[in-house]
Amino acid sequence: MKKLIALTLTCLMLATLFVGCGKKDDGGNSGGDTIKLGWMGSLTGDQAAYGTCESQTLKMLVEDLNANGGLLGKQVELICYDTKGDAQEAVNVAKRLCAQDQVCAIIGPNASGQCIAIQSVLDQYKISDMSTVATNEKVTMQDGQLKEYNFRVCFLDPQQGKIAGTFVYDNLGFDKAAILYDVNDDYALGLKDNFVKVFESKGGTIVAEEGYTAGDTDFTAQLTKIKEAQPQIIFTPIFYQDFIMIHKQARTLGIEVPMLGGDGCASEVLFDAADAVDGSYVINHVSLVDPAGDAFRKEYAEKYNGAKMELNGYMAHDAFLLWCAAVEKAGSDDPQAIADAYSQVEVEGMAGKIKISAEDHNPVGKSGCVERIDGKNKTYVFETYIAAD
Repeated sequence: MKKLIALTLTCLMLATLFVGCGKKDDGGNSGGDTIKLGWMGSLTGDQAAYGTCESQTLKMLVEDLNANGGLLGKQVELICYDTKGDAQEAVNVAKRLCAQDQVCAIIGPNASGQCIAIQSVLDQYKISDMSTVATNEKVTMQDGQLKEYNFRVCFLDPQQGKIAGTFVYDNLGFDKAAILYDVNDDYALGLKDNFVKVFESKGGTIVAEEGYTAGDTDFTAQLTKIKEAQPQIIFTPIFYQDFIMIHKQARTLGIEVPMLGGDGCASEVLFDAADAVDGSYVINHVSLVDPAGDAFRKEYAEKYNGAKMELNGYMAHDAFLLWCAAVEKAGSDDPQAIADAYSQVEVEGMAGKIKISAEDHNPVGKSGCVERIDGKNKTYVFETYIAAD
């Protein structure tokens, strides 16, 4: 796998050289012997599995890149911080990375609320952030205004809502759905609203819509109301920990209909509750069982004592390739030059070809996949790809 990563990076660098490397000055952070890249994400809290996989994947990629000569003849130094799943802590971490560590760019964090919160810090220091899985529209645009230093490699909530609504109505043939979501979470609200819009436009009916607050552990009241409404499926735009608890309680109450989770639910941790989640579905940016990722998953498992690759590892991989391409295009580790270069490069990542739009800093031409949870065999089963645009 190390050879595969090295080959991927070598091809990427050659491709950007043909496009043109841009100016080779010593602006910004380019005066040292190393190129500093920051990462921030949840290493503790409810999303720790995602953040841990992101940081470990990046450490693996940076290690291999450095073993093969680094970037622009320099070694890459990866500086990682835990946001603890908290927006204010994300702001604190962003300030530390920009002011104290003087990184040339940031990858992460792995949540919309945190990405939205750090905009002012990025603007102040003119340092770009490439988010891995922050899907809320406000991450890169707000009130029609582009956020100059916020970028992402993933699809957006409207696109994920389209994928969810299309899959439920067209692929499964269901026209009655319930929704259970965290009422205070930007991610959950975005997915919920867009799912409702698409599903109802196709002729579907939302028979129940129930909310809860982060930290709740008893969903009996909400699930009882949902059961009475007799939906054919429950849309749960939440994160994997709540997804597991809700499944267990739903099955105890005799609710046997499948649930559909967004990309925040796709995790190997689900198989800790294999019987409860069996037969439900998750939306994802990339298939977790695609043979094309076998070597990547194998190397990760070998390096990290058998650990399973999470979705965030694939997206961190793609964000890293984009960053490498942008540095090569810029010809330096000047933060502004890297930010400018993000929309001028294209890479072939785990989620396919990735090209960032200069208009909205979102990837162009994305699609999403839906996978069924096979609890008995503790694996995912690919169902379909659906165009996000």
